[in-house]
Amino acid sequence: MRIFDTHAHYDSGAFNSDRYELLADLPNQDVELILNPGCDLESSRTAVELAEKFPHVYAAVGYHPSDCADFNDQSVEELRKLALEHPKVRAIGEIGLDYYWKENPPKEFQAQVFHRQMELAEELKLPVIIHDREAHQDCLNIVKSHPNVNGVYHCYSGSIE
Repeated sequence: MRIFDTHAHYDSGAFNSDRYELLADLPNQDVELILNPGCDLESSRTAVELAEKFPHVYAAVGYHPSDCADFNDQSVEELRKLALEHPKVRAIGEIGLDYYWKENPPKEFQAQVFHRQMELAEELKLPVIIHDREAHQDCLNIVKSHPNVNGVYHCYSGSIE
């Protein structure tokens, strides 16, 4: 069996003790491809660094809704630069809305950040990795407002309907 790990946060501190050894060994465990999404600018940069270090690792760059409090105009430019300068960046993500945690940035700000990143994905013709937790209608409305963007819902806590 060949495995493609479509969503792995190997930039996480949980992997600090053995990150490089683990990533180097994954092809020996039949994990042939990995997509490592960013959650903010720092983790997006790390995702790119890991993609450049390992031939089987690719990166996505973006701001997770829980980690978007410091997002601004310069953030978009930094994400654009990462995506354009590094051919192993293959998606914008992890992006979206998360209304579950009370300490997350305000809903309106999350929506602005989500729109900006969807616009970037459309501009760069990259797919998106969407996080939707307890924000189904708002998330769907934003996705529908960007009909030229493709991607996947990585996190979705709603019903089939």
